[in-house]
This record gives sequence, structure tokens and C-alpha cells, in this order.
Amino acid sequence: MNDTIIDLIPFILGSAIVPVQIIILLLFLKSPKNGLQKGILFLTGITITRLLQGILFGLVFDMGASADSSSGKGPVVLTLLLVLGILLLISAYKKIKKEVDPEDEPPKWMGTINKATNVKALLFGLELPLISPKMWVFILSAISTISLAQLGQPQSFYTFIVFILLAQLLLILTIGFRLLFPKRSVTMLTAASSWLVKNNRIIMIVISLIFGAYFLYQGLTGLFS
Repeated sequence: MNDTIIDLIPFILGSAIVPVQIIILLLFLKSPKNGLQKGILFLTGITITRLLQGILFGLVFDMGASADSSSGKGPVVLTLLLVLGILLLISAYKKIKKEVDPEDEPPKWMGTINKATNVKALLFGLELPLISPKMWVFILSAISTISLAQLGQPQSFYTFIVFILLAQLLLILTIGFRLLFPKRSVTMLTAASSWLVKNNRIIMIVISLIFGAYFLYQGLTGLFS
């Protein structure tokens, strides 16, 4: 299990620092009306969707895991790494050229978030992992890596839970900060969300270039070595 967690680190880091989920959470948490509840429901929605993805695609990948049971990453994982690397590099190129990226949060989204009810916050969380291509590839790569390790059903489930917890650790800590410091945190979270929105393009360029190059290298060297 420990070796599998190490293999999952790139996907954990990639999932954890997707800016759009952090920005949405901060917008919910700084809401003067039920901000904490909305933030918790948003994170709950993300967790539920990821668990369902794990159950569904875990079964799919398990069917072919025996064929990839040799040491190292199997072709499914390597192909996902290659796709993810290309996807991230394309995203970086679009942002450098200042082209519109479908995952950038438009102003209309922000207005909707600020006015969202508790139910809407939960629905935002349920929907986000389904409409974000980057989150899809990170989660599928993690599921495939766990299936390939052939840990057995209980261990695979525990490992996937650890992946989800670590991938969402930044969101969990942010909610914890809001819970422990309800008054002081609002000002800080407002400043943080404003900074992330303002610098989202630069942050995503750096993240996409670093992870894109890494995943592309891993995929190419694994498939053609």
C-alpha cells in the first residue's frame, strides 16, 4: 500500500492544486449567509462524485488489471499520463496566448456562486469533477494505478480513500480554518480568493507546464521504452 501511495503522489498533488475548486470553496466560505455550511456541502459533493467514480471505474480497471500485473505502470496508466501531459501543455499554451480555456471560471459563475443556496452548493460539488477534464484524468489515473497494484478489494478501497483525503487536504484545511476562526478567517479568505482570481492565469500556466512536462515524459518513456 505504501508503494502505491508513493505512485499516487503526482495525482494527489495535481488534484489538490486545481485552482477552480479552491476558488469556488473560498467564494462559498466567505459568504455572509451560511458560508461554512455551503463550503462543507460543496466539499461533500466533490467527495461523493469521486467515490462514485472510484466504484464505477475501479470495477472497469480491475477487469484488465491482471493483464498489466507486471512490475511498473501498465499501458492504461501510461496512456492516461500521456493524455494528461498533453492536456496540461495545451492548457498552458492557451493561457500563454490568452485564449479562453473552458475550465476558467466565467464571471457569471461567480455571481451564481455568491447567490447559491445550500442545495446549489452541494450540486456544484457533485458537478465539478464531472465537467473538469483535468480532474477526470487525475482521478482515472489514480484509480488505474490502484487497480494495477492488485492490493485486494479492502486495501484498494482504503488506498482510494487515502487518495481522496490527501487530494482534498487543502480544501479540508481551509474549511477547518474557517471553522476554528470564524471572524478572522472571512477577511483572510476574501483576500485569498481575490488573489487567486487575479493570478489564476499565471498559476495555471506554471502548474500546467510543470505537471504537463512531467506526465508527458512519464507517459512517453513508459510506452516507448
